[in-house]
Formats: sequence, C-alpha cells, structure tokens
Amino acid sequence: MAQLSFGNKILVGLFLGIAVGLFLGDLAGPLQLAAQAYVRLLQMTVLPYVTVSLVVGIGGLEPATARRLFVRVGALTLALWGLALGAVFLMPLVFPSLESASFFSTTLVETPPPVDFVALYIPSNPFHSLANSIVPAVVLFSGLLGIALMGVPGKDKLIGPLRTVESALARANRLVVQLTPYGLFAIAAHTAGTLDLDQVARLRVFQISYAALALLLSLWVFPGLVGCLTPISALRVLESTRNVLITAFITGELFIVLPALIERARALLEEHEPADPEGAAAPEVIVPAFYNFPHSAKILSLSFVLFAAWYSETPLGVARYPGLAGAGILSLFGGINVAMPFLLDFARVPADTFQLFLATGVVNSRFGTLAGASHLLVLAIVGTYALQGRLRWSARRLLRYALVTAALMAATLGGLAAGLHALGGAAYEGGRLASELGPQLPASPGATVLKELPPAREPGAVRPLLEALRERGRIRIGFVRTQMPYSYFNSRGELVGFDVEMGHQLARELGLAAEFAPVPREGLVEALQSNRVDVVMSGVLVTTTRASQVTFSAPYLDETLAFVVPDHRRGDFSDAAWVRAQDGLRLGVANLPSIEDLVRREFPRARIVPVTLADSTDPMTARLPEIDAFVLTAERGSFLTLLHPAFSVAVPHPLEIKLPMAYPVAGHDVEAARFLSTWIDLKRKDGTIQALYDHWILGKDARARGQRWSILRDVLGWRQGR
Repeated sequence: MAQLSFGNKILVGLFLGIAVGLFLGDLAGPLQLAAQAYVRLLQMTVLPYVTVSLVVGIGGLEPATARRLFVRVGALTLALWGLALGAVFLMPLVFPSLESASFFSTTLVETPPPVDFVALYIPSNPFHSLANSIVPAVVLFSGLLGIALMGVPGKDKLIGPLRTVESALARANRLVVQLTPYGLFAIAAHTAGTLDLDQVARLRVFQISYAALALLLSLWVFPGLVGCLTPISALRVLESTRNVLITAFITGELFIVLPALIERARALLEEHEPADPEGAAAPEVIVPAFYNFPHSAKILSLSFVLFAAWYSETPLGVARYPGLAGAGILSLFGGINVAMPFLLDFARVPADTFQLFLATGVVNSRFGTLAGASHLLVLAIVGTYALQGRLRWSARRLLRYALVTAALMAATLGGLAAGLHALGGAAYEGGRLASELGPQLPASPGATVLKELPPAREPGAVRPLLEALRERGRIRIGFVRTQMPYSYFNSRGELVGFDVEMGHQLARELGLAAEFAPVPREGLVEALQSNRVDVVMSGVLVTTTRASQVTFSAPYLDETLAFVVPDHRRGDFSDAAWVRAQDGLRLGVANLPSIEDLVRREFPRARIVPVTLADSTDPMTARLPEIDAFVLTAERGSFLTLLHPAFSVAVPHPLEIKLPMAYPVAGHDVEAARFLSTWIDLKRKDGTIQALYDHWILGKDARARGQRWSILRDVLGWRQGR
C-alpha cells in the first residue's frame, strides 16, 4: 500500500474490511477489539484539543469580532437547521403502509430521568467535566475562559505557549489518523460480519429514506451552499474533505474528527484568498463553540418520530410539525437518546418504537455522522467568510442553487417513493410471533392436557397436598385458556406459556406426571376449594379477596398496572395527572373487586365499565364506542397488542402500581404453599424464571437468529470444529 495515496489507502481498508466481514461472518466478531481501540485512540486528543483551541481562538479575538462571530454564525446555524428540517418533513411522502406492535419492554415502566441542563452546561468542577467527557460543560468553561482572556493585558504571553500546545495536540491527532486505513478495516469487517440483516430488512423503509436524504444534504445541499456563498466550489469542498468524511461515516463518531475538520477548513480558506490571522483562526473557534448546538445529524433524527408514527399507524398531521420542530431542537441540546422518548410522547407515538430507533442506529448513525460533519464544515467555511463580511451575495447564484436543490430533492423523493412502494413495507409479523411462540424448556414426561375440568373430589378424601401427590403419581395443574402470555393455546394447538412451562418444571422435578386442567377465569377459587385441581399456574394476581379464600405461594413475578389504548391516545394515558383530571373517562376493568377499588382510588373521576378480555380473537375495537381505555397490566397488554397492533400500552407515569402474581393451592394447605415458595426461590436463583421471562414477556428469542451468512460457511461449506 506504500504507492497509494492516503485517501486510496482508506478506501482499500474500507472495501477490504467489508470483503473480510462477508467472508468470515460471525467469526469477524473479535475484530471489534481493534475497532474499539482505534476509536479510543482518536478520542484521546479531541477534548484537550477542543479546550485549548477554544481558549486560544476566543481569547485572541477582539470583543467586537466575537460578537460578530456568534451573531452571524448563529444565523447560519438557523439556515442549516431549516434545510435539515425541510428534509425531515418531506420524508413521510415516501412511506408505504405498515402495522406494528412489540413485546413488553422495561422502558414502558421506567420513568426516564430528567435532563439536568444546569449540570450538562454549567460545570461546578471543570476538571470533573473534562475527566467525564461532559462536552457541553467543557465548551462553556473554555469559552468563558477565552472571553475573560480577551480583555487581559499581555494575553499574548499565555496565548503563545497555548498555541504550541494546540499544535502538539493537532500533530498527535494526525499521527493517530495515520492508522485510519487499519482502523476502518477493523470497523468495516466487524460491521459487515455481524450486522443483523433481518433487522435491517424490517426497518429498510426508514433506513433507506434516512440514508438517501442524509447523502443529499452531505454531498450537495451543504457543499452547494458553500459554493453559492463563497469562492470555494462544492466539488473542491468534497475533494478536500473526502478522507475526513469517510472516517466520520465509517466510525459513526463526529467528535473524533473535529480536529481534522478544523484543519481541512483552514486549508480550504488559505487556498482561496488567504485570510487575516483573525479569520484564519475562526474555524478553531466556530467548530468547538457550535458543536454542542444540534447539528444536522440530530435534526435528521426527528424524522424517526414521523417514521414511528407511520409504523404504528398513529395520526400525525402537518399542523403539528412546527411544534415538533421547536420541541425537537430544544430537546436535542440534551442528546438524541434522551430526547427521543420525550419526542415520541410529545407526538403521541407509541413508546415501544424507541427500541426500533436504537436498532436503526447501527446503520443510520453513519449517515447521520456524515451529515453532521458536512454541517460543521459549512459552519467553519461560510461562517469565516460571514465573520469577515466577504460572503458573495448573488441573486442568480442563489436562484440556481435553490432550483438545483429543489430538482435533486424532487428526484430523490420520487425515486424513494417508487422504490419503497415496490418493495413494500416490512410485513408485520407480531401476531404471527405471538401465536406461534413455542416452549423454551423441555416438557415433563407423560404430561396430558384435559379438555374439561374434572369432577370435585370428596372433602373427606382430602389430605395434605404433597402426600396426596406422591400417592397419585401426578399433579393436576389448573390453567385459564386465554391468559396470554401465561397460558394459552398457540397456532399449533399446543398449550404454552410462562406458567405452563413452570408447571412442567415442577412436575419434572417432583418426578410426577403433569395433568393440565382448564379452569374458568371467574371460577378458579371454586376449582381449588372443590379440589378439582391441586394448584393453579396461570398468571393469577394476588388480591385481598382471593387471599382470604385460598393459600398463595410467595409471588414469583410483579406486573405493572397500565392502560391498553388506541395508538393515538397513548400519550394522554401515559400521564397520570391527565387521567385523573378527566371527568367521566370510561375505563374498562376486569371483574376483580380489588382492581376496581384500586382504579377508583387512583382515578376517582373515571367511570368503571366491567369487561372481560377473555377471548383475544375478538377485536378490541368492538368495545371502543363505549370504552376509552382498558385497564390491564403492561406485561399482558404488550402481548395483547401484538395481536391488535392498532393498540398500545400506556403506563400512567409517575404512578407505578405493582400487582404480584403467585400460585394458589387447594385446601388452604400452608405446607404446600411453603414448599412452592421455596421452589420459586430456587427457580429464581437458578435462572429458570429469568429465562422464561425473557422468552414469554420480553420476547427476546421470539424471532430465531441463526448464524450470520458468510462466504466461508455458506459458500465454501466450512464448519467450525472440523
């Protein structure tokens, strides 16, 4: 590679890494260590460089120049935001039709921590901010120090040595950048070898749209703006910054290319009409100072809210776009992952789509980082010309730029719409996954499922349960037919569910045959009292009334009280204060006195409507004219929405009411209940309960993921261990 230019070495490393990743597949996983090492090396000098360059850059300015810089570059930032928002709000034009729902996620019941903007931007201890990479606080401290330095007599005595430190840090960064071909090779090989292609296919509508618009912004809209307002052509901008943009794209890390962006901006400025010393230092001030403002990568992330609304079939009219833009820009000062849950709630889009946002980040973060790098490059170059009052204002050039941009945008949107409609949206498969979900653990030997509840046993024949079980050689376990996801019949006619599997494990470990008997939802207490079943294992909630009638084991799971509502109402019902303030809100509540009392206590203005969600095959929409929301648990409700994707689960924050589940036994048998409590504790400690929770509640392995396709394994037939 010695004869190749550095830029060509980067391209060779990139394409060679992709080829190696496709060849090795999952075997490329260990290359992640090399990829992480390269990224950390790049990060090593960036924060010290930003700190020193801000102090030197701002401290070397005159006060009038500093005011001019922030006013003019701030106006340019608003213009770039406008261009990025235009791309965001045009994106829904290309979306086809789709349905969506997902398994329970713990994010539903977690109240996101509030963003502490004071701690984020105002450092009480700058050294703590430096040590913990709190970039906004470091920038504010450095900027304040630079402003103070502007008026200090003899400041050149300090600025001179600091410029030397700045040069040394920039040189150290350049030394690390020489490893770029090798670092990008490791990143590309690991990504190409381990990326979940099924996941990419399911989200292809958003990923393709996002990538196309990010490329349009990065390769024409922003460079074209430079060519329109300065003597530097768009083509020259791309040629000069190619290596930096490729590095930003592959690493997905904007922060680590800041020194290289500043250096390239300065080189382009010096190449065209060398500026005065004040102007030459402008990129070193503009880029760090405006890095913490939302750049185009963050603005583009707002398009996910529109995608999530389309994905979940949640209405989001054009009239709400201005509010979303304003809330989005303000919230993005606190970080994308913090802002996105808030924005989803703001737009009344189901919160479970946030998991999709995290999944798309694997690919989209690269394109977003490319757009962010191009955004900062425009700020550095055009901002410098604006600072010096040398922008080239020409109506003809502006009109030509606007027409070309509009034509390219129309062509991009038209091509995307045609292509995505031809591909179609990813087929919704949540209902299929829920109905086809099978056992996670082996069934107990000799297990049978009865078609009806057996007759009652004579009270006189009743003995302690454990003694009776040993004599009979079998245990009769009661289940409710439609208690998803704890006990139900899947599409293959198998009795499955969390508690069904727990029943199999109990019978197996006791050396007994399991006999599963159906009990009516409203008659499970009677089935136990008449000794028709020995224990009920079917998602039974512990209530005061039930506890007075039968004996329960210790709880094995806690569920969270929630509402199941139409998608577009999820935001309202996620706010407990809003629900309490509504007069006559119709809440459908299962026929359990304890739950009804609980709902009346928390929401006294609501009207209780008794319902039975026993038959999940009946559309929930049939009850909508008379019910505003169904009161259920978040865990069961999430499973139910897989079958009815037009509904979502809403947990009324900050209210968090836990409902315990346990196993009731027949005959008030305290000894049997104590034994079950001990057994539950054992199953919790050996990981059985967690494994079943992951499978039935979180749906972690609902969609089987095989080995990643690779040339080595699937074309050449190599098998590990040969």
